[in-house]
Amino acid sequence: MARAVLTAAMLLGCATALAQAPAPAPSLYTERSINAALAQDAVNAAVEACAGRGHRVTAVVVDRSGIMKAMLRADGAGPHGVWAARAKAYTAASTRIGTTQLLEAVRANPGATRLPDVEGFLILGGGLPIRVGDEVVGGIGVDGAPGGLLDDQCAEAGIARIRDRLG
Repeated sequence: MARAVLTAAMLLGCATALAQAPAPAPSLYTERSINAALAQDAVNAAVEACAGRGHRVTAVVVDRSGIMKAMLRADGAGPHGVWAARAKAYTAASTRIGTTQLLEAVRANPGATRLPDVEGFLILGGGLPIRVGDEVVGGIGVDGAPGGLLDDQCAEAGIARIRDRLG
């Protein structure tokens, strides 16, 4: 009987020690990323916005890791726009800032002059991160309007179309 009491006491002591030990750091984490349906809606809206202004563009949405989720090339848009829009989206998602802002930083900061050399980056206006709060869940890139600021406006229209469904 004493042996059983001792064993129960030992078990209780071990359980108490384990309960007081710090929990191990989790080995996995969760990331949120844009889904295919929202990505398709965003590229549709971006291409429509530019078409309404007379510009034939390509729009691409990538997930938070820079993998393409959706692409739409307007009839008559230049073939180079597929690569350029994807690169702008990738650049915005991976740096977590708009490519117009990044272009300004490269011009103003000598320490950033090598950023255009990063493989897959395109530092021209038209790429924006897609955010839920402060978290980047993807990126959108638009190419083909006459100037990066116009590409930015069409990318913004793409994000505006899906904003209320993010998160």
